Amino acid sequence: MATINLTADTFNSTVNTDGIVILDFWAPWCGPCKSFGPVFEAAADKHADIVFGKINTEEEQDLAAHFNIRSIPTLIVLRENVMVFNQAGALSAGQFEQLIDGVRQLDMEQIKAELDEPQS
Repeated sequence: MATINLTADTFNSTVNTDGIVILDFWAPWCGPCKSFGPVFEAAADKHADIVFGKINTEEEQDLAAHFNIRSIPTLIVLRENVMVFNQAGALSAGQFEQLIDGVRQLDMEQIKAELDEPQS
């Protein structure tokens, strides 16, 4: 599956899924973003069952603010509408594949149970 350019208008309808959604917050002037772009595109082509969304922080400032983006590139991974990863910085292709594999292996029932536990 190709990457999807997300906007405020298309965001909710795209990310509200029980699957995995990987969001790349970037900007056209960002050197590391340009370097990571082909890695992100290649992963999108390889993993057709995952939604790969790109969010241009210059054009979608409200989305960037909602996710408290302070540095780019920033990757956010949602699985079953739960944020399971949030990190600034570009990844190598190998690191990105490790991240994807790790997200696939998460026990979402356990994660959701932990989220439902009252905080002390």
